[in-house]
Amino acid sequence: MLRHATGALRRVAARRQASTLILADHDGANMTPSTLAALTAASKLNETSAVLVAGAPSTVAEQAAKAQGVEAVFHVDAPPSAKGIASFVEKGGYSHVFAPVSNNTKDFVPRIAAALGVSPVTDICEVLNEDTFVRPFYAGNALATVKTTQSVTVATVRATAFEKVSEEGGAAGVEAASIDAAVAPELPEKISESSGDSERPDLTAARVVVSGGRGMGSGENFAMLEQLADKLGGAVGASRAAVDAGMVPNELQVGQTGKVVAPELYIAVGISGAIQHL
Repeated sequence: MLRHATGALRRVAARRQASTLILADHDGANMTPSTLAALTAASKLNETSAVLVAGAPSTVAEQAAKAQGVEAVFHVDAPPSAKGIASFVEKGGYSHVFAPVSNNTKDFVPRIAAALGVSPVTDICEVLNEDTFVRPFYAGNALATVKTTQSVTVATVRATAFEKVSEEGGAAGVEAASIDAAVAPELPEKISESSGDSERPDLTAARVVVSGGRGMGSGENFAMLEQLADKLGGAVGASRAAVDAGMVPNELQVGQTGKVVAPELYIAVGISGAIQHL
């Protein structure tokens, strides 16, 4: 039985007690605001965290370096492999790996957890301590307190449940990271990408959301909701019924099978029978 750790092992153990790596989410050109919320979640464990910006230009890493609560930023241009990130986590001695919930992180975070030999804790909305978290289930109608005893905690953070740290005020350094790049079949092939040209705020981060349902009757009638949202400085959403009917694109879908929102004001028009819109 090993009774005494060496000095090096003790230093690694001490670091792991409060050492968090944030996997930054981005669109290829800018870091998403949800990453700032993940930093807030990590601050419940320790004042500062390291951030890994992968598969993005250095300008995104520089954005991350300016955020409050960031102690260091690691950058890699090419999309890394899950095993490469897992190796980076192990070598860095990180005890926690946080990432905001997004379509991107839903894809690669479970693979990173699998490479580390752990199960991810998904969609956390509260951090109680280093191994205990709160997450929603039953479409958000109930909350579960979960406790993990794994060597490394890999978790995705529901961005709407946490305030965002300031995107200015930090002065962390940016360091190039050596991580194996992803290759086929792990590396997906991008067929196309499209997004609306609207200047309205992102639906998941909007302070005001105006949503329409089947009762709107047609896509043309959503123009009324767009006008209202513009006057309130908000975003436009829709129920699954409206999306399935072809009234609006699915990027506007709010609810259990759509985007999670937590605005200060939510206006539902022509929506009935959907508990997640209450």
